[in-house]
Amino acid sequence: MWLLIALLWLAVWAAGTYWYLFGKPSGFSLESVRPPGPREFDQKKRDKIIKQGFSANKVPENLDVIVIGSGIGGLTAAATLAKAGKKVLVLEQHDQAGGCCHTYIEKGFEFDVGLHYIGQVHENSLLRIAFDQISEGQLEFQELNPHFDTIVIGQGGDKREYTIVSGKTEMKSHLMKQFPDDTEAIETFFKIMKVSAKKTHYLATLKLIPQWLSLFLLKSGIANLVSPVFRLSGTCATDFVNNLTKNKDLQVLFSYFFYGVPPKDSSLLINALLFHHYKRGAYYPKGGASEIAFHIIRTIQNHGGDCLVRAPVSQILVDDKGAAYGVKVRRGPEEVEVRAPVVVSNCGVFTTFEKLLPPEIQVKQEIQDRLNMMKHGRGSLLVFSGFDGTEEELGLVSTNFWLYKDNDMDKSMDAFFAMSKDEAPDNIPMMFVTVPSAKDPEAKLRHPGKSCMTILTMVKYEWFEEWKDTTVRKRGDEYHDYKMRFAKNLFDWACTLFPKIKDKLVFQDVATPLTNTHYLGSQRGAMYSAEHNLERFYAEAVVKNRCNTPVKNLYISGQDVFSCGIAGALHGGLLCASTVLDHIVYIDLLLLKKKLKRRKAKELAQLAQKKLQ
Repeated sequence: MWLLIALLWLAVWAAGTYWYLFGKPSGFSLESVRPPGPREFDQKKRDKIIKQGFSANKVPENLDVIVIGSGIGGLTAAATLAKAGKKVLVLEQHDQAGGCCHTYIEKGFEFDVGLHYIGQVHENSLLRIAFDQISEGQLEFQELNPHFDTIVIGQGGDKREYTIVSGKTEMKSHLMKQFPDDTEAIETFFKIMKVSAKKTHYLATLKLIPQWLSLFLLKSGIANLVSPVFRLSGTCATDFVNNLTKNKDLQVLFSYFFYGVPPKDSSLLINALLFHHYKRGAYYPKGGASEIAFHIIRTIQNHGGDCLVRAPVSQILVDDKGAAYGVKVRRGPEEVEVRAPVVVSNCGVFTTFEKLLPPEIQVKQEIQDRLNMMKHGRGSLLVFSGFDGTEEELGLVSTNFWLYKDNDMDKSMDAFFAMSKDEAPDNIPMMFVTVPSAKDPEAKLRHPGKSCMTILTMVKYEWFEEWKDTTVRKRGDEYHDYKMRFAKNLFDWACTLFPKIKDKLVFQDVATPLTNTHYLGSQRGAMYSAEHNLERFYAEAVVKNRCNTPVKNLYISGQDVFSCGIAGALHGGLLCASTVLDHIVYIDLLLLKKKLKRRKAKELAQLAQKKLQ
């Protein structure tokens, strides 16, 4: 009798699990992906998609979901939900959709503001399949030169250059040739990269299963028996690489993707993932970064939803039972209510909880507990430079350059961020240089005879805080002169790489943390939203930092869900959609990946058969 009951219970559990994982209809399918259409170069037609202004009469009726913010995390969540049958409205405070994926055109130059290159979009990769689904196959990516990054350490006669190349085996072997005395350290780091890349989905799973179960698996030690990834996420990058090698230059390379956190405060897992991200190649969107928002929004529209800009959300509406039921959109002196049973915020944890929730909700302990898990991220400063001349004439290349004055990143970053406002512009310890016009083959068609460059470094918000209440482009001469001190030093440094650009400069613009706050809505001008420090990636913190929030029907998407960058924010969108739908959409993507691999294998077999005939 008891055996029969146990078997019956087991059968019900198995059937319920199967239904949860596979029983719900998927919004993703091979049929939804069609061959890319002709590129749309007509800016007026593009603006109808990515610059459609908000008005109450444009709001679709019977909305299911409102998404605040049109960055890649918000658009991914919106498109995934739309394809699952939800009517979704995306609201963007800027006058152009895309968040860090948007581009801006000035004086005939087109600049990317956040997407400089992306990895893991090779054929049939999970990320590429996700992009294909949310854009319905319309996004195309240009593979960059295998030599995609150069790291320059030191200056003058003490300058050392190291090159990073893509390739399943080439990346490691090329690095070993440059550090022949540290092959064992490199081998170990690449093993960590492999584990991190293959097992990070275990960490993501912790966000999708019940929290009590996730905490039980961690505290009982079961999780650590399953995979070392749970320990790696909470391992200090500096401590680990110091034990690997005494070569300070190699230590820099193991952590060279700076995102505002010195290696001593960063997770080994995140640094390893960033390195691994480009192992199978670095890519750039054909047509520029704005293609991403352009095509994803059309997917949302094809399923009855829309994306409206110039729609700053002033408040998330919460009923007397503590459930979100819509938002208020500011229209001049008035506010327009837009209602939906689900609200997704892609504008960061701090903005969501500290600015958009009603004051009586903000002070609740569970909200404060979530806020206390995060720290504000570092601000960034970008220099956008336009030149008369082609990349060939100016000696520009698609390779990115990471420049460091010193090979002790912890020491130099701590010293820089401890400086006074006046000292900082003349003591910049590192910068990143990228040439978007050299990456996109279609840039020559859109902007013939012109080249552009973006330079980025991390800065403190406090250095610019005194101008926070001024208006964009009207912040005064003192502000302009101060930011141009940064720009001059960064540009002069870049000229040591590309000396021909100095005499061909015809346009220059500088974005500070205040610029990021204005255009991207980022809190304190943080480029990567909340700080990606080590404490955030302890396995228990990962579990508690979920897409669902203490406010019923309110969800978080984007970089604050898991990790930084375009890929990290996209996965934040997929995790958010999975939570809203109560269905793990990754399973659908993995099933599609298997189908695509089988189809590819069949095509190769048929091709081989034809050659034999």
